[in-house]
Amino acid sequence: MSFWTWALEAYARPGTADACLDLQDAHHQSVPLLLWAAWAAQAGRPLGFGDLMDGSSLAARWDEAAVAPLRTARRALKPSAEGISDELREGLRGEVKALELKAEQILMTRLEEMTPPVAGGPLDLGEALNEAAQAWAFIAPRAALARLAQTLS
Repeated sequence: MSFWTWALEAYARPGTADACLDLQDAHHQSVPLLLWAAWAAQAGRPLGFGDLMDGSSLAARWDEAAVAPLRTARRALKPSAEGISDELREGLRGEVKALELKAEQILMTRLEEMTPPVAGGPLDLGEALNEAAQAWAFIAPRAALARLAQTLS
């Protein structure tokens, strides 16, 4: 299963979206990077330190160039804007959200291309998430990561 397809299915599981948003907003983590580590671990595709650092670097550059500006624009359109109907504003907000998701899909496709081949059975999900979090921010919010791991297990 492709990383993107897996991520869509995983995100739809109860509690996963909330856990991801908490990691993104409260802990400044890269959700695509964390999901990549989880997908790779569950598929038995071990990500080494170099893989995680390369993925983190790519995610940071793409986040700055595309994902974060689109997220900022989408969030700015959330409250009502005087003189603009809610229907028109929400329509535009939906289009920006679709672009934000497309930007994340582009990143996830590239991360999948960087993933090593299968080298055995599933790996420890919690460890994979902790290593990815540290590659991104040099810290691992363990409780929040454990919550995500629980929703993905």
